[in-house]
Amino acid sequence: MTHRRISTRFTELFGVTHPLVQGGMQWVGRAELVAAVANAGALGFITALTQPTPGDLAREIERCRTMTDRPFGVNLTILPSINPPPYAEYCRAIIDSGVTIVETAGNLPTEFVEMLKPAGVRILHKCTSIRHALKAQSVGVDALSIDGFECAGHPGEDDIPGLVLLPRAASTLSIPFIASGGIADARGLVAALALGADGVNMGTRFMCTVESPIATPVKEAIVAATERDTELIFRPLRNTARVASNSVSREVVRRLAEDPRFETVRELVAGARGRRVYEEGDPELGIWTAGMVQGLIDDIPTVSALVDRVVEEACGLIENRLTTMSSRVEEVAA
Repeated sequence: MTHRRISTRFTELFGVTHPLVQGGMQWVGRAELVAAVANAGALGFITALTQPTPGDLAREIERCRTMTDRPFGVNLTILPSINPPPYAEYCRAIIDSGVTIVETAGNLPTEFVEMLKPAGVRILHKCTSIRHALKAQSVGVDALSIDGFECAGHPGEDDIPGLVLLPRAASTLSIPFIASGGIADARGLVAALALGADGVNMGTRFMCTVESPIATPVKEAIVAATERDTELIFRPLRNTARVASNSVSREVVRRLAEDPRFETVRELVAGARGRRVYEEGDPELGIWTAGMVQGLIDDIPTVSALVDRVVEEACGLIENRLTTMSSRVEEVAA
């Protein structure tokens, strides 16, 4: 059986077959999912901070290597913290493990660029605004992931959707970039390419696959959900996060509307509770991340089947629908 591919600046830069990315996801970006994505010809990322220590990360990288010989990367999310993780040690574990692709997110990754680039690591940085993308480009990242307001996790505070953000990026940036947020199928990929992106990141869609290391009832909850079933928490704190709508996230929104202090919701949003959701399979146990795109997800395929479907259908859209539309383009008198 032959397979087709769509070659872009992104696939050429990172040495992958398809312009599809499974970005870092806390508690989800583990070796079994990342290896499946890599074996399908796309680019997957192990989530560094899912691993308790840099040594655990090194072992997870080696575990992934036992399942694939194709390129994969590590995600390192840099966020303000009272007790920050030992980021430099995680970077050293990445370098010493021979990983050559890193996805950064959160704060501007200047010090990590300075540490990783001399070791031959290519950096994909995730941004939610053009101003932040330009700053990241100026400090030397190799490519950007541009997150629209539709995305799961942190969409920023500007509320700009992908339909506006992506063409702005195409007009402004010089390095390759991919689209993130609201993408689950071939239509999203083709639309992103038409808007100027070099590929797409799919988070929630890859969560809902056979190899995703979360409990089946959570995957089934994603399939059952609609595009309206998310909540924006922490808005009054200007640290907005999009998560699945459940009794816990709705209570977080209610409490912060009455008393906009983090202490008001601290016990509700504890990371340990969110981890239990994925491990025990009860979507009501805590806060867990999902995007609006769950309204487009109606099955739980293998990663290979998903990637093949997205690429084949995207090629079909480009060759058939868009080619047909081109035949309907005609000149008219002024």
